[in-house]
Amino acid sequence: MERFELNGVALVCPEGQLTDKIRGKLASGEYEGSEARAVMMRVKPGQRVLELGAGLGYIGAMAARIVGAMNVTSVEANPYMIVAIRANYALNGVAEIDLRHGAVVGQDYEGDSLAFACAKQFWASRIAGVGDAGVGVVDVPVLRIHALLDEVKPNFVIMDIEGAEQYLFDAKWPRSVKHVVIELHPKQYESGKVIKHIVDMLSRSGLTYDPVASRGTLLALRRV
Repeated sequence: MERFELNGVALVCPEGQLTDKIRGKLASGEYEGSEARAVMMRVKPGQRVLELGAGLGYIGAMAARIVGAMNVTSVEANPYMIVAIRANYALNGVAEIDLRHGAVVGQDYEGDSLAFACAKQFWASRIAGVGDAGVGVVDVPVLRIHALLDEVKPNFVIMDIEGAEQYLFDAKWPRSVKHVVIELHPKQYESGKVIKHIVDMLSRSGLTYDPVASRGTLLALRRV
């Protein structure tokens, strides 16, 4: 199995997921580069970190080196990535990270599971839509965002969940959250008002735009 290193974090990727595109991003150091930059800028010792969308475990492992593995909770919906994530955490000495399997949903979501489409390139996996069916679609448990925030009490939240972020801002976020970093996915939104809704709700929650940590579609906000 090929091994890569990004900012001192060692990563391996399952052979079945290691497409040429993913290999190129890992080899060049571009993989989750904007997220890594935001973590290095804004995560500080003593914080609690909540990561939504663990991917290969890169960002969670990076955060754990700063705050300690016991202060990081990572969530991943794709069941085929859990073993690889745990392996990467162990490889970097942060196996104590609290890794949870599930898809994060709004507090009003009805049901205990949802259909999730697992893509060949793992970073494109997402909540299944109308056109998704058959191979690659699996049922995964759901985790409601405000219950998760109440339990973990994170100070720093980072997410890359392929459009599902649009469902997580129907109520104000708690004051314990000091930083939020969101990879936006405009192509997944039915309305151009989705980003405005996200920003408006976080503004009501006491957070404002962080221009230094933001980059492109990576939106960062901080409490003022």
